[in-house]
Amino acid sequence: MSTYIYIYILTEIRRCKPSIISLNKELLTRTSMEIAYQPYIDPEFESLIERIYPPRVCIDNDSYQDCTLVKVDSANKHGILLEMVQVLTDLDLVISKSYISSDGVWFMDVFHVTDQLGIKITDESLILYIQQALCASRKGGISQELQNCLKREVRPRHVSMDHTALEITGTDRPGLLSEISAVLTQLECNVTAAVAWTHNARAASIIYVEDKLRGGPITEPKRLAHVEEQLDTVVEAHHGRGERRSVRLTTPVAGQAHTERRLHQLMCANMDYEPCRGCTGTGVAHRRDCTKIHVSIESCKEKGYSVVNMRSRDRPKLLFDTLCALTDMQYVVFHAAVSSTGTMADQEYFIRHKDGFTLDTESERHELTQCLIAAIERRVSHGLRLDVCTHNRVGLLSDVTRVFRENGLSISRAEIGTEGNKAVGSFYVTDASGDEVNSRTIELVRKEIGGSILVVNKSPGWTPRTPSTGNIRRSSSGRVGEDKPRFSLGSLLWSHLERLSNNFGSIRS
Repeated sequence: MSTYIYIYILTEIRRCKPSIISLNKELLTRTSMEIAYQPYIDPEFESLIERIYPPRVCIDNDSYQDCTLVKVDSANKHGILLEMVQVLTDLDLVISKSYISSDGVWFMDVFHVTDQLGIKITDESLILYIQQALCASRKGGISQELQNCLKREVRPRHVSMDHTALEITGTDRPGLLSEISAVLTQLECNVTAAVAWTHNARAASIIYVEDKLRGGPITEPKRLAHVEEQLDTVVEAHHGRGERRSVRLTTPVAGQAHTERRLHQLMCANMDYEPCRGCTGTGVAHRRDCTKIHVSIESCKEKGYSVVNMRSRDRPKLLFDTLCALTDMQYVVFHAAVSSTGTMADQEYFIRHKDGFTLDTESERHELTQCLIAAIERRVSHGLRLDVCTHNRVGLLSDVTRVFRENGLSISRAEIGTEGNKAVGSFYVTDASGDEVNSRTIELVRKEIGGSILVVNKSPGWTPRTPSTGNIRRSSSGRVGEDKPRFSLGSLLWSHLERLSNNFGSIRS
């Protein structure tokens, strides 16, 4: 069938049913009595359809009194759902519900959103930005001209083209972040932003640096190789024989992954998901009352889907993190329903592998279950939050982390970046045992770094591991979790400190 016939068919369908277009071109492949639903779309045809029918974005403030509906109807491609959620994430919007339908070469998504205060989206500049940004995501990015149309600054968590990215993975070791920062200072590399997470004794970090002398990214091959070699030596010193680790220094290129999505990829490659176990309790009453993570995967053979059901505590960015795991494992979401009730969140996905097959083996289901649990657990913050806002200077991160290390503090999460000539960030710290830091130690740290730099706040929902604590909730992996969710499912909230050009995660230093 020629391209022109395909275009004619699509035109007629769209004319009759403009709200939803579902064109299935599925090849049925029989293997050992099983059916693989394998869609095939010619790349040139897919590109042509996108040009003829660009995404349609509708912002509806009339249907509901308590939220704004964001409806997206567009040609489909692998990962497009994650891209849409990513746009809303970078705008700090709260997603309370989402309904997704995608079969064939077209999809339709509906998001129930509010701002951080639970108010509908009425700002005309923000509405215009959402409409244009969701369309621009299909073209690989958002232009500066588009960002300028918004009255407030938007800081997408993408790799900056002005900095060199340092990616490090390995075993979580005390003092690692401090030593890496010190070496970068000695090598005349200025840290402009960084992000790092730890989970199940694994660590992954992305640190953005620029040339101290020349400014901008480090592009000279010999210099890049020398910096990478020196950093690899530091990381190697913290690892034993056979322990998995990696150090990679990359120059900026267009199309690199969203920073937080890249962190998920690094942690998954570091196999932090292996120890993850969800709750195995059964029964409706148990699932209703249990606050642990529940993941079940069932087969829907008559429709050719695998059905993933998840229940967990509600928290910011839950939807984004879940879709990162599904997308990067090459699963395609055809239909989904996501919602939150009280403190709990429910997610249901009808998926197939990108090659058209469902999850037919126990090993496939087990691996996906582990990866989904890990994606949910990685963002949990522990400890006292120490906020930093000071004049930016070379070596600041090295100095701050050195003081933490010398006073026996362990960094369970850190966020830092630059806003103009200011360095802004936060560190979540515990003592070496993971317990609450005593006030005397905090005062010593404040005096050494400077009392005007650090403001001490207890991290929301964190309960220290002390004998006097009677209400400690732990995840299935044994780690302390959040007792109070921060807003609703996939709320994508960002505090002032998190509005950075690149987001930080957690690392134990």
